[in-house]
Amino acid sequence: MTRASDPLDLAIAGVPIPPVAHARFNLGEVVRHRLFDFRGVIFDIDPVFANTDEWYEAIPEDVRPRKDQPFYHLLAENAESSYVAYVSQQNLVADDSDEPVDHPAIGGLFDELSDGRYQLKREHRH
Repeated sequence: MTRASDPLDLAIAGVPIPPVAHARFNLGEVVRHRLFDFRGVIFDIDPVFANTDEWYEAIPEDVRPRKDQPFYHLLAENAESSYVAYVSQQNLVADDSDEPVDHPAIGGLFDELSDGRYQLKREHRH
């Protein structure tokens, strides 16, 4: 017996299956925003948009990203402060500076920066 939510059953029933989004970046990678002046280290990844409609609608329409792509949770920094950011894949690029990110939560999740990437602490690995 197959489950009603089995993707093969859905395809046979004519229900469209959403495309599989592939994350371009990994946990611990240092990235920077393509449009705005901040950078950060990735600590979580959503395969598609998973925030509130209110958050999404607050983004100006001319720069609002598509929802059908990975979104990344960053321990972020800019010249003034550190914070948590939620950014679409289309708005991120690799940060090749090899400079550490200055965020107070990094030490709780990651070991030192090595070869441009933070390694997740053992106790946070699956």
